[in-house]
Formats: sequence, C-alpha cells, structure tokens
Amino acid sequence: MPTKPPKSVTAAKKRAATTKRTKAAKAPQAEKRSKPVTRATRQDGAATRQHLLDTAGQIFAARGFADATSKEICERAGTPMASVNYHFGSREALYEAALVEAHRQVVSLDELTALAQGPGDPREKLRALISRFIGLSTSAGAPWGFMLMLREVLSPSPAIPALIEKAVRPKAAVLLGLIGEAMQLNPQEPVVQRALMFTVLPCIALMIAPKQMQAALLPAVAKDRSALADDFIRFMMAGLDAIAAAYRTRK
Repeated sequence: MPTKPPKSVTAAKKRAATTKRTKAAKAPQAEKRSKPVTRATRQDGAATRQHLLDTAGQIFAARGFADATSKEICERAGTPMASVNYHFGSREALYEAALVEAHRQVVSLDELTALAQGPGDPREKLRALISRFIGLSTSAGAPWGFMLMLREVLSPSPAIPALIEKAVRPKAAVLLGLIGEAMQLNPQEPVVQRALMFTVLPCIALMIAPKQMQAALLPAVAKDRSALADDFIRFMMAGLDAIAAAYRTRK
C-alpha cells in the first residue's frame, strides 16, 4: 500500500504551483508595461490641428467668418466632422486661433522679442523691423493671414478682444520699448504711443492693401522695393526725431 507524502510536502508543492501560475499571469502585463510609450498619436493630433488651422484660415480669408462653416472646413481638410470641436472647442475658437496665426505670419512674438533684446543700436533694430514689414507688403506670395487681417480690419468681429490680448498687446509692449529707446524716451510716455501708431500703422496698411490696387494706382512703388523701404525708413526716422525734439522743447 503506497505511503502518502507528508502534509508539509503537499502544501509546499501547492504553493510552488500557485506561485508559478501567478508569475505566468503577470508576465504579459509586465511585458506590456515595459513597452515604450509611443507619441505618434500626439504628433498626429498636432499635425491635424495645424492642418485644420491652415485650411480654415484660407477659407476665412476668402469668404469671412460668417460664410465659412465647420462642415466645409472639415471636408476641405479631409478630417472627420467633429474635428473642429475636438481640436478647438468651437468654430468661434477656431476663428480666434486663425486670427492669432494671421498676426504671427506678419511677425511672431518670439522673433520680435529676439530682435528688440539683441545687441545693437535701437534705431538699426527698428530699421530692420520696418524693412521686414515693407518687404512683406510688396511680396507677391503673401500668406492667407494678410487677407484675413484685412477682412478683420474692415469688418471687426467679436474675436477682436481675444486677438488683442493674445497677439497684439504683447507685441505692442515690445515695440513701445524699441521705439522708446530709439527716441530716448520712456516707453510709457503718451508721445511714444503716438509714435508707435505713426510707425506701424502705415506698414500694416501697406501689407494688407490689395496688390492689384497698388499696381494700378502707384505702379512705380512695386517696381523698386528697396527704394520704397529706404524712403519709408527715412520718413519714419525723421518723424520720430521731430516728435522727440518737440516733446523735449515742451518739457
């Protein structure tokens, strides 16, 4: 008659079997956790968002906010119908983002800050910035942001406050500092604020004005971009000097 193994041996065998099964069950989970986390989804999402923004910007620039639907934007972009709400929250928020992007196409805040804070004479920095603006105004391949900004200037939308806070105000602060340095005046002085208007607004007008109108009314302007930039900078610098001199005389 076979002898039964001691209870302690049987219990040990059961514990060993249980441990083996537990390890086998946990192995796939551990292997799953050890796999590197992919970022493809996040990258694809960012690319889709930018593609939607570019597509919407072109449509908004061509027809305006009121006549551009989320359906058309998604169809043109080749994305699902819910993409606008998923990436931006609403069509209104998408339009705000398009306006901010349009402003960035003229000059980004990072680019403007780097120029203002870099080494060199403030008047030369201002000259370089104005030259850039004038160059953009005469460029044949202007981005969609220029036309969108023109529409917004002619017919302001409810998105104007968001545009001011997110794009215009930060850049205006940098420009006030740069013009204040060039005039050797405190940037907070009202005269510097007026000087900023006299300096930047004509550039904006040149940039957003239809090229066909410029060519028809002032054909000589587009033929010599370099002369246009030089003359505008002379005009601007002389004006800043005259304004600063008059301010000091009154003081």
